[in-house]
Amino acid sequence: MEDTQSVATLMDSTTSKIQQLQKAFAELESHRAVTLNLKWKQLEEHFHGLEKSLKRRFTELEDQEKEFETKIVQSKKILENRQAAVISSEKASLESLQEKRDAAVSAITIAMEKHTKSNCMEPAGATPEVQGESSMFDAKPLDYIPLENTEDTMKPFKNGVVEVKCYPDLVKLCQDMDSEGLHKFISDNRKNLAAVREEIPSALRTAVDPACLVLDSLKGFYPSEVSISDAKKDANLLGLRRTCIMLMECLSILLTTLELDSVSSLISASVKGRAKAIAEEWKPKLDELDIDANNGNSLEAHAFLQLLATFGINSNFNQEDLYKLIPMVSRRRQTADLCRSLGLSERMPGVIDVLVNNGRHIDAVNLAFAFELTDKFSPVSLLKSYLNEASKVSSPVKSGNAPPTTAQNDVNEKQLTALKAVIKCIEDHKLEAQYPVDPLQNRIHQLEKEKADKKRATEVAKPQPKRPRANCVGNGARATNVASDKNFYASRMTDRYPQYIYDRPYAYPGPADTHVPSFLGTAYNFPPGHGNFFGNGYHYQATYLH
Repeated sequence: MEDTQSVATLMDSTTSKIQQLQKAFAELESHRAVTLNLKWKQLEEHFHGLEKSLKRRFTELEDQEKEFETKIVQSKKILENRQAAVISSEKASLESLQEKRDAAVSAITIAMEKHTKSNCMEPAGATPEVQGESSMFDAKPLDYIPLENTEDTMKPFKNGVVEVKCYPDLVKLCQDMDSEGLHKFISDNRKNLAAVREEIPSALRTAVDPACLVLDSLKGFYPSEVSISDAKKDANLLGLRRTCIMLMECLSILLTTLELDSVSSLISASVKGRAKAIAEEWKPKLDELDIDANNGNSLEAHAFLQLLATFGINSNFNQEDLYKLIPMVSRRRQTADLCRSLGLSERMPGVIDVLVNNGRHIDAVNLAFAFELTDKFSPVSLLKSYLNEASKVSSPVKSGNAPPTTAQNDVNEKQLTALKAVIKCIEDHKLEAQYPVDPLQNRIHQLEKEKADKKRATEVAKPQPKRPRANCVGNGARATNVASDKNFYASRMTDRYPQYIYDRPYAYPGPADTHVPSFLGTAYNFPPGHGNFFGNGYHYQATYLH
């Protein structure tokens, strides 16, 4: 500031100095012996020009300084606001955590008081059931009480036993370490799978060794008598694999509610060694899978990654190999959490590039939102590129006898599927303001109308054969073989009315389930043996029924 004032003072004194110079110049002219070519007017104009230039530059510098000071003040205010918001959020989180801790301690205290009173009032000849309950309560350490969701996800203790509201048989199976019975129970209750899944973590808590129970349930994931190609058609095997993934996820939920010491004792070195042996047995089988064939929904790859994340053995495997498996599970909703658990978050830009190059833009958009990479990968640009790719006519690979409109029909069908998938993605991520869906809806109506018109035109153009008359009236041929006529009509009925979906193998739709939570979807087509299972992936690019 002092430098600025001194510069301003010097500039104000310029006029007086010019006047002094004028007097000196006049005195010089009065004493000159020869005529000077340089006139005072020229010198005066030169100095005035310099003065104006300096003042203009000085004014510009002052304006820039004021603007810089304003920006500094604004930045300080923004930093103060952010700091206050962070402090407020931390305080609210701590208060919420403390409330949950207090609620958990209160639940423990109440349960223990009730248990003490019941023991005091119990006669000497107590029933074996009550004695068993008491011993079970005493055997459980206090760190087994969850700190979160004590009323919903993990049921509190009641008289020393974990309360499972709807499925007491589930607790019995876990206490008996019966992995096969657990598989059967889940299969039998597939219609209420969401409710069963909520009870599994608390039921696993009652097992002698929950980790070993889950590892035992993985037997039969790769049966020796079933090849990889046949495994995709085996409905029972697919259901078993989904159950295995669900049990590993439920064990992870249980581990998050325990203290660190309890987790270390539960996932011991021997348990990790057993899990590592299973993972090493599974890994070579993943090399035989085709990434594109699985379309980002591979149960085998998901189970392998979930095994590493649940038992914390990912450090024993090459991170590059794990990174290459992510596109095989990109459509599954657990992908983002799996990548974070396995320490692959920094590799997500490369995964998104791979998905885009393989034409799986919808999966790329979902991962970009999950890992906050939308600045680098614009969702709108990716969706528009996906639609452009879908509208391109690929080179014909069919025989020369195929109708000329077949290729165009395929393109229209591909566009319909892509348009519906893009609209679903826009609605899920609330991109309507950036990418309006009305033009896309209009295009869908147009394509569906063209499809219906072509279907009607094909049916009209199809020649209708004359039916033979059974009473021999007119010029028609005499029907001499009634059985052949019946066969004729039966074949026509088969052509006009195709078989129902229930007559086709492995096409059983999952039962309607109103209890499925938001993180579950419809990526699985469950067989009757296992039903509507958990752990689906992103289902936006699947074929829509209409």
